[in-house]
Amino acid sequence: MSLVEHLQELRRRVIISLLALLGGTILGFLWYQHSPFGLMPLGEILRGPYCALPPESRADFTGDGECRLLATGPFEMFMLRLKVGALAGLVLSSPVWLYQIWAFIVPGLHKKERRSTFTFVSLAVLLFVAGAIIAYFVVHYGLAFLLTIGDQTQVAALTGERYYNFLLALLLIFGVSFEVPLIIAMLNIIGVLEYETIKEKRRIIILVLFVFAAFMTPGQDPFSMVVLALSLTLLVEMAMQFARWNDRRRERKRPEWMDLDDDTASPLSSGPGGLAAPDPIAAPQPVEPARPRSSFEQQGPGGSGPGSPGAFDDVL
Repeated sequence: MSLVEHLQELRRRVIISLLALLGGTILGFLWYQHSPFGLMPLGEILRGPYCALPPESRADFTGDGECRLLATGPFEMFMLRLKVGALAGLVLSSPVWLYQIWAFIVPGLHKKERRSTFTFVSLAVLLFVAGAIIAYFVVHYGLAFLLTIGDQTQVAALTGERYYNFLLALLLIFGVSFEVPLIIAMLNIIGVLEYETIKEKRRIIILVLFVFAAFMTPGQDPFSMVVLALSLTLLVEMAMQFARWNDRRRERKRPEWMDLDDDTASPLSSGPGGLAAPDPIAAPQPVEPARPRSSFEQQGPGGSGPGSPGAFDDVL
């Protein structure tokens, strides 16, 4: 394909991805307040950790004890619903836009590279979803810690914007952070990062992960920090063990002569990585003396001299 054809192909796949994202956003916008296919409304799902708090730990704005979040602006409820719908649309339409990315890249890859790329994309999606799910359950305990401190003198009255920003930020941070071990494994596969390089720095890496969790968790509560740090430590350790196994497998498949310098000669051995040793030269054997020729053989059957036709019959 020419450059123009590549650009046209890219434009077509971007348009399809945007249309899928738009359709997913509309579905997410409707799902926010309705129950399609018997599912719980999306707003109820996201509001679940806050409503799970004891009634005395949150403000009652309706007078009937029903769980509600506070809105302080005329467009806040609409923009909040649109934001949540867009995030849900991004997740719902992910099979479409991930396939468009895959279909645009795959023609330029070899068969082995296609399998590797598909595996990495699948693992990236699974890790992101796993991180988001863990973050959702962490929010309940994080809110229980943050909103019950000093509840004898004050009550939590969260606005919808602040609560959803906190929840969505935590989901995003957990999801993106769970991609770190996949990056380590990818760098090891392409030969940039080896296990011997990182195994001595394990303690430093764990310390960096805890510092990263302390700064990145939006609520700064100790429970969210510890869960994120421990999860990342476990996943990074798994990635390091994969790097260790991959390096050993690579060494078994790599001949020794590939690690030699250009000026180093290969050993003269019959084993792998060397040349076969030369065979010894056999001792010379004596040659038998020539048998004397008779006069008839010298003259030949049809002549009387060396020039006759049969003179060179013994040579032939």
